[in-house]
Amino acid sequence: MRKLVFVFIGVLFLECVTNEPLIKNQNVGNALGTTYSIIYITNQKLDFQKEIDSVFQVLNQSLSTYLPTSDISKINLGDSSVVVDHMFKEVFETSSKVYEASSGYFDPTVGVLANAWGFGPENRMELDSQKIDSLLEYVGWNKVKLNANGTISKNYSETRFDFNAVAKGYAIDRLGAMLNTKGIESYLVEVGGEVLTKGKNLISNKKWSVGIDDPQAETGRQLKRIVYLEDKAMASSGNYRKFRVDPETGKKYVHTINPKTGYTKNANVLATSVVANTCAEADAYATAFMAMDLSASMELLEKQPLLEGYIIYLDDEGNTQEFMTQGFGVLVQKDIISKPEE
Repeated sequence: MRKLVFVFIGVLFLECVTNEPLIKNQNVGNALGTTYSIIYITNQKLDFQKEIDSVFQVLNQSLSTYLPTSDISKINLGDSSVVVDHMFKEVFETSSKVYEASSGYFDPTVGVLANAWGFGPENRMELDSQKIDSLLEYVGWNKVKLNANGTISKNYSETRFDFNAVAKGYAIDRLGAMLNTKGIESYLVEVGGEVLTKGKNLISNKKWSVGIDDPQAETGRQLKRIVYLEDKAMASSGNYRKFRVDPETGKKYVHTINPKTGYTKNANVLATSVVANTCAEADAYATAFMAMDLSASMELLEKQPLLEGYIIYLDDEGNTQEFMTQGFGVLVQKDIISKPEE
């Protein structure tokens, strides 16, 4: 009888635990020059705002080119004594990997050109072909090195690091790592449109749904696709929002810079989305595909089994076309009537 009572009580306790109401915890705010939304599903009310702020603060101190006291700013200005932290090292290593895979189309030493074109923290320059050629001398991932003692060597003092095309994704990975240490099994981290998911949305008991913007929407935000993600990251890149218009000439300059030519890339590729295991890699590859020729991007995706990709582009007649890997197609919701996670 005593054993039966213990078993009965144990069953009741299990039922109470499993029937506890689930709570959608959410933190929203501004960081890294954009907005963020972090959703984590638990059976109790939680608030990790202090931990979130700490992640952004530490990341900025390491990688923000807009913070004069950051490690990257000091290195850019020629301080070779800076010993970088583990975050800088991990971003450097990811950049090296994607640089090699993309045949140099992803290159964070493009910072000197980003500044010159007006997309960095330093003053914009008046550019002509001769000036661009001279700046290209300072661009090239093979011209920088992460030393064993944690310092950075540059062949040219003028070389500038710009990790903006990977740092946001990496920040999302760090936020996910923080949530993992808290034992959270269901979350969606979104910063500036890039996302990392873990598990399912336990409230709906479905995979997390994430929207992809239509790059040709003339007003407001319209969705082109919605994808379902579980234990995956996705990043998108496009020139439809990030550009600069010369106030005198009215000419539009997009933010994607081809590190091989030095010029901003106005091409037939309108937007790219990449699904990967980490958001840092997804972010970097999505940027690389904006600079690469479409055929080269397709070929690279075929060679990378851990990547899935989606590219919106214009064909030779100016018609909008879509390319997606088979694995990406599996993730796509068949219609976009329902809304992605908010």
